[in-house]
Amino acid sequence: MCNKEFFSKMKKTAVFVNVGRGAVVDQPALITALKKGDIFAAGLDVVTPEPLPADHELLQLPNVVITPHLGSSTINTRKEISELAAKNILQGLAGEDMITRIV
Repeated sequence: MCNKEFFSKMKKTAVFVNVGRGAVVDQPALITALKKGDIFAAGLDVVTPEPLPADHELLQLPNVVITPHLGSSTINTRKEISELAAKNILQGLAGEDMITRIV
């Protein structure tokens, strides 16, 4: 768990990056560390809840960058996922077996 103790051991120049699971981060502790300058910044691809409410404090901090859970794949992978989803939809609508039931 990335909590108050975890953040207190980081250098003040540290940039915390989370692309794993939002639930492993104590977000109130992260916010406190960012506001106090205990760490320099944060880059988050996952948060809890997802998406954050528009008025969430993390979205107000100038030293935080949040991406919409896109860190899991490259542009090419996203293109292939989109093409697979489209093919599955067309085949399903035509009454044919889909390439895969999971996308």
